[in-house]
Amino acid sequence: MDAASVPAPASPGPATAPPGDLAIWFFILAELLAFGVFFAAYAFARAHNVALFDTMQQTLDRQAGALNTVLLISGSACVARAVEAVGRARSATGARWLLAGIACGAGFLVVKGVEYAAKFEAGINLSTNTFYMFYLSLTFFHFMHVILGMVILVALWVKTRQGAYGPADMNGIESGAAYWHMVDLVWIVLFPLVYVMR
Repeated sequence: MDAASVPAPASPGPATAPPGDLAIWFFILAELLAFGVFFAAYAFARAHNVALFDTMQQTLDRQAGALNTVLLISGSACVARAVEAVGRARSATGARWLLAGIACGAGFLVVKGVEYAAKFEAGINLSTNTFYMFYLSLTFFHFMHVILGMVILVALWVKTRQGAYGPADMNGIESGAAYWHMVDLVWIVLFPLVYVMR
């Protein structure tokens, strides 16, 4: 077989790396680990008191939880569109998508706040029972992450409006978007685990 007829090996493509800064990914992994421990503790406690958890689960507002799921998924979609727009040098469009993502996050906080108010008004707190100790702790821990995510999105919105990001400098907006997607991902696990699964 002639050497000229042997096909040349395909050249490897460019090395790929997660979008955004590497430090944000270490932070995200640490946060996911913390939530993972929380979820494992919840599952362990539930396995030892299934009847209580099933009964208390029925007192939660699943419609509010489902609405919040829609809001966070919509918020993540908006943030993804913002990153895409900035990558195409459309900062004004990106800023509008970020604002839509912020609005979805604000909607989540309002709905969750109404849920908390109803529970507190009914006299429910961390010491009510094991289920509510986990419910309030888990959802409030996530609630605080949503607030931090919104602070990040507002900062990204301001800088995007100023034209600070573009095809040549995506690091900041990609890092912020990665954090927001993590907040969304955690809720996608938390909602069925706490509100639905039996």
